[in-house]
Amino acid sequence: MIAQREVEVVVQLLLAAAVKHSALLGDFMRHVYADRQRRLENALSPLDWQDFLTNCSHQDEAVLGWSDSTKAKLFQVIIRILTEAKYLESARTMRLTPRSLHPVVRKYLKDRKESYVLECLERIR
Repeated sequence: MIAQREVEVVVQLLLAAAVKHSALLGDFMRHVYADRQRRLENALSPLDWQDFLTNCSHQDEAVLGWSDSTKAKLFQVIIRILTEAKYLESARTMRLTPRSLHPVVRKYLKDRKESYVLECLERIR
C-alpha cells in the first residue's frame, strides 16, 4: 500500500507505523493532541510536553532519569513527525491541523487488530 497508494494513505500508514513503534508518540497523540482538540485549542505548547513527561514519570520512574537534552530531542522528533504527517501546520507554530483517518487506513488497522494504533489515530478528529 505504501508503494502504490495516494500520498494521504502513505503518510497515515507511516504515522501508524511510527505510533506502533513508539508508545511515547502514541500516548502523546492520544492524550495531549486529542485533549487540545477537545478543548478547541488551536496549538500545542512546550509546556504540554513538560506536563506530559510529568505524567509519564508517574507511570515509569525511568523518565525522571532522562536528561534535559534527551527530553528536548524527543519533543523535537515528535513535533517533526506530526508536522510531516500534516497534523501540525509547522514545527514553529505547532498549530493543530486535524485530519480524518482515511477509510482504507482505518480498515487496514481494524483488519489487523491494531486497536492501540487505531485509537491513537482515531481520537485525532
